[in-house]
Amino acid sequence: MRDNVKGVVRQVGLPRIIIGGFFLLLLFTASGFGMDLMQIVSDIIRRWGMYGVLALAMVPAVQCGIGLNFGISMGIVGGLLGGLIVIEWKIAEMPSLVAVHPLFAMWVAVLIAIVIGVVLSTGIGWLYGLLLNRVKGSEMTVTTYVGFSIIAFMNIAWTILPFKSGELIFPNAGEGLRNTISLASSYSGVMNNTLKFSINLPFGKVEIPTGLLLFFFLMCLLVWLFMRSKTGAAMSAAGANPMFAQASGINVNRMRLIGTTLSTVIAAVGILVYAQGFGFMQLYNGPMMMGFTSVAAVLIGGASATRAKISHVLIGTFLYQGIMALGLPVINLFIPEGNLSEVMRLIISNGIIIYALAQTGGESRD
Repeated sequence: MRDNVKGVVRQVGLPRIIIGGFFLLLLFTASGFGMDLMQIVSDIIRRWGMYGVLALAMVPAVQCGIGLNFGISMGIVGGLLGGLIVIEWKIAEMPSLVAVHPLFAMWVAVLIAIVIGVVLSTGIGWLYGLLLNRVKGSEMTVTTYVGFSIIAFMNIAWTILPFKSGELIFPNAGEGLRNTISLASSYSGVMNNTLKFSINLPFGKVEIPTGLLLFFFLMCLLVWLFMRSKTGAAMSAAGANPMFAQASGINVNRMRLIGTTLSTVIAAVGILVYAQGFGFMQLYNGPMMMGFTSVAAVLIGGASATRAKISHVLIGTFLYQGIMALGLPVINLFIPEGNLSEVMRLIISNGIIIYALAQTGGESRD
């Protein structure tokens, strides 16, 4: 019996069991206090789709051998620039597009933003990959440093970039981008609202953001297909055993470049999916910790520093966002002081991140 329990723990992963148990505890506590569980479940599903693509960016990075990519901020910057350019050009307000359907205009806007973000992040990711090829063995330190450094650099860039739209720049200043950019006139909630429907249950109504989930699953499918392609298999081999891969004729440096670039590109797409869900983009220090939350999500999903799979992204993002969605409302019932809400959010999120990082091992749990 004991051996069977140990086998289950080893296969599922202790962090996943503990985090899953904590999630269920929060769920039962919320139910006991009479909270609207269906509304919370709807929020968890929405957050799952919004954050999932950012967590997905970890898969090619881990598989190619650079490890947990704290530097996805490089790609996030590319995605943010794509979103800003679309707003500057007023794509979603073009009469020819709006005449077809307002939702069509919003989809064109977000897809153009994604294309621009992918182009920019491809170049950024390639240069980033060249850097990581020169610091083999110290990737985690370098990616963390690069992730924070690009945010610091962009804090300066956001104040001098030549955007002119009144929706982007500080009022009465004439230059410098706002801290928070509203997407109300461009593509706010376009994925969330596409094909959205509700399921009426005995306990309430659950809203399903169909378009958002379909896009998230499509991204997962594309990455899954790539990882099973000839290039993806070679990339995984290079990450798992560089010396053997080199002896087999695989160009390890090139595979690392491909994985790093792909991770950066997915992060660019992810930030736009995330932003449209909330209805705004945050510049300056807003994206600083997104690399850490993405790392924590895949780790509690069962990934390690040397292996990550799509299932780790799906499970880990759901658990992480579930705890974040449930944690604050439950804690506010015990500590009703409103000023503590942001403090508790940081304690919960950073606690999960620290725990997930502490559980990182050299072998996959699956």
